[in-house]
Amino acid sequence: MTDLTVNIRSIQHYMYCPRRYGLLELNKDWGENYFVANAGILHEHVHDKSHNFTDSKKIVRSAVALYNDVDEYDLYGVADCIEFIRSDTGVEIGELCGKYNVKIVEYKPSSPRGTPFRDTDAIQVFAQKICADYIWGCDSEAFLYYSDTRKRVALPFSEEFEKYDTLLKKLLSEMREVMSKNQIPPRRRGQKCSGCSVKDVCFPKDKRFCVREEIMSMKRDCDI
Repeated sequence: MTDLTVNIRSIQHYMYCPRRYGLLELNKDWGENYFVANAGILHEHVHDKSHNFTDSKKIVRSAVALYNDVDEYDLYGVADCIEFIRSDTGVEIGELCGKYNVKIVEYKPSSPRGTPFRDTDAIQVFAQKICADYIWGCDSEAFLYYSDTRKRVALPFSEEFEKYDTLLKKLLSEMREVMSKNQIPPRRRGQKCSGCSVKDVCFPKDKRFCVREEIMSMKRDCDI
């Protein structure tokens, strides 16, 4: 691991807003709102090992550490859940003694409207797949589980591998540029500032919060 190794969970922060990513990564700022707290509670529950079990068909493990130290990726992180499905056509996983097909399951609190999954969720799980495939020499399947609908959504990585791989490498390159410059990106027009948990850090204020003033401030920044 180097100073430019990327934590998988930070990819979504960067996609949401490069400035948010810079504040979290470089300044070590943090803030919670409803959405962050809700997601945190869900993941604490998933990671508490109570979901681990073994039966005749599969072995299920939660909070599984992952990594890929190939230069073009150089990633690490934690998968919410990995299912090792017993299969004669699977790959050998030494510590489990046998052959398995590998399934990654990432938990999210709420499903999106009008689309099966969010791109930001998908790229996070794709990064996990890159790590899992590297560790076990497999071609893992990947799913998102939305707790509000209690449904799994299969992610199309086999059919669209090049698309997601290209996007992931692009994001990693941009994130490393931010880290290497050690400079927090400027605010950008159109970012989802009202829903951001670190907006009070990004928009420091001594007076009562005013959405209109924040929008006007963003416009002034963009006009400079």
